[in-house]
Amino acid sequence: MKSFAHLLDRLVLTPSRNQKIALMVDYFSRTPDPDRGYALAAITRDLDVASVKPAMLRELVAERMDEELFRLSYDYVGDLAETVALVWDADRRTMKPGAAPAQPASSEEAIPLTLTHIVETLNSLGKTQAMRQVADWLDQLDASGRYALLKLITGGMRIGVSARLAKQALAQLGNLDVIEIEELWHGLEIPYTDLFAWLTGGAPKPKHLAAAPFRPVMLANPLADTDMRKLDPQDYAAEWKWDGIRVQVTSEAGTRRLYSRTGDDIGRAFPDLLERMDFEGSLDGELLVGRPQSDGTIEVGSFSDLQQRLNRKTVSKKLLASHPVFVRAYDLLADGSRNLREDPFSDRRKRLEDFLPNLDTTGFDLSPLVEFEDWDHLASTRENLPHPVIEGVMIKRWDSVYVPGRPKGPWFKWKRDPMLIDAVLMYAQRGHGKRSSYYSDYTFGVWKGDELVPVGKAYFGFTDEELKQIDKYVRDNTRERFGPVRSVTANRGQGLVLEVAFEGLQRSTRHKSGVAMRFPRISRLRWDKPPNEADTIESVEALLA
Repeated sequence: MKSFAHLLDRLVLTPSRNQKIALMVDYFSRTPDPDRGYALAAITRDLDVASVKPAMLRELVAERMDEELFRLSYDYVGDLAETVALVWDADRRTMKPGAAPAQPASSEEAIPLTLTHIVETLNSLGKTQAMRQVADWLDQLDASGRYALLKLITGGMRIGVSARLAKQALAQLGNLDVIEIEELWHGLEIPYTDLFAWLTGGAPKPKHLAAAPFRPVMLANPLADTDMRKLDPQDYAAEWKWDGIRVQVTSEAGTRRLYSRTGDDIGRAFPDLLERMDFEGSLDGELLVGRPQSDGTIEVGSFSDLQQRLNRKTVSKKLLASHPVFVRAYDLLADGSRNLREDPFSDRRKRLEDFLPNLDTTGFDLSPLVEFEDWDHLASTRENLPHPVIEGVMIKRWDSVYVPGRPKGPWFKWKRDPMLIDAVLMYAQRGHGKRSSYYSDYTFGVWKGDELVPVGKAYFGFTDEELKQIDKYVRDNTRERFGPVRSVTANRGQGLVLEVAFEGLQRSTRHKSGVAMRFPRISRLRWDKPPNEADTIESVEALLA
């Protein structure tokens, strides 16, 4: 347990991607099975300990300290596991009056407190027993160990490590390409003993057990003008870049899976799409909200519409009816049992055009190609997008094979230029993890008459030095406090103007301003601009046109 706690501490405090990988490689190489497998599952957020929920931790803390004091502490720290780890009183000196004293930890704790022991013990207990067992362990551990324990059993890792970065650490451990790990991943079982045996040279490669496996996606590089002038337009095809989420749709041997671009199986949130996957093969495309029309076309919804369907464990019938989804297909990776990824894009495109008419037209359609004569012609087309849910164009070499990762040259993305407005800072909220001591999440607004109405929220786009400047401004100009949120002085004569960049804009009934932004971020701090010169809601609405 100590080594896992040390790993989490180091990962939180290490900004470098390569150093994070090195830390995980070192941990996985030194830690025996099955502990390292449970650690991996926790880091990739695949570990589920059903008997422990966050509400249970709040109940435990309520027995040890004043609830209002804990609420204030939680507001300040910003992370439940970290707060509990810091305030936990093993001596029960701050136990609430009238609470029954807990029994001392069992003498059975001579058993080493390993990750395996923790997971297997909790999975064998009911919720009430698990609650008392967690309390006993918290009494035995220091603050760092308590934090690691709580993160292990509740998830919600905020340590700057994605599932893909963990897989890259595994690939480095075994001196392999990460693609090999990704293609096997969905057929592996926690605690991954077969995987680690292979990576460390103790066993052959595990068999590909996943039905309808994930095929690592091919990504595009941003296109610069200097790149464009070096390319022959005759070598490239262009198609629209739709503003949904990139997915891979695979149906093989009776198994249907919907993967995100990072290989997460998200099919549970989209049962309506799974029902329509009556084919054998694998498609690459864009998941969008789409409402079928009487003329056979599909009315494409905004990304805000799609957000209503994302990250849900269950989907109501009402939501299925109001926000149906479909996939706009870009590419065909497998047709039946035949792998097409090594074929040129021109051949895959022709095969895709023949493949799609056999599918349910309410669930799938073809992403159209964009005709262009030269780069100037395409540039003009890009400036006059035919649909608000298009965010630019994709440019693909006709002879490109489907290569996982982001190879330089075959595919480019040429997004439209971001929109810019000047808005006034209205509210600031404490961040999480390394930013928990700073007000780093900002809500900003524009003028509607003499009133500011919020139009968006952003938490990136500024430097560390600018973060410190804004944080000081927030503390010096606070008007009211609402837990971790502060409202700041914002009127015609006083306020901080932020230049905000964003990718798109759509109508929204959920926002007081009536609009919602896509990917807003702070572009510049306008210390030089008085707040009365910030944009108005009329100027923002004009961008909708």
